[in-house]
Amino acid sequence: MNYATKLIPAEKPSVGFVERPWGSFKQYAKNRDCTVSLMTVLPGQRLSLQSHTGRAELWVVIDDGAVVQVGESEHAHQAGDEIWIPANEKHRLSCKGDQPVRVLEVAFGNWQQDDIKRYADDYRR
Repeated sequence: MNYATKLIPAEKPSVGFVERPWGSFKQYAKNRDCTVSLMTVLPGQRLSLQSHTGRAELWVVIDDGAVVQVGESEHAHQAGDEIWIPANEKHRLSCKGDQPVRVLEVAFGNWQQDDIKRYADDYRR
């Protein structure tokens, strides 16, 4: 089934940076059609190795120690890191430390649970 019913950017959209007298903020999806989720992964746990045909994702790491696999490459990330995951790219988020890690997910396209294609899953889904 084709889940690509909305525009999916091929490249990471620009991130706006706005300064104010009190500090600043970043805008990850200014006036764009997207779904935003805050994922929390517990110590020793990980998401399935998965991909999506109907969306691309921008992950913003909130906590140090998030381990992210995109394609065949896996890297530990620190708070503030941004990871672009194109549509159809295999990816996974893991927590190998002793504290939970959080990642803000900004999904561009059509977010549907049925769109998840799993290649490996610790929970046998």
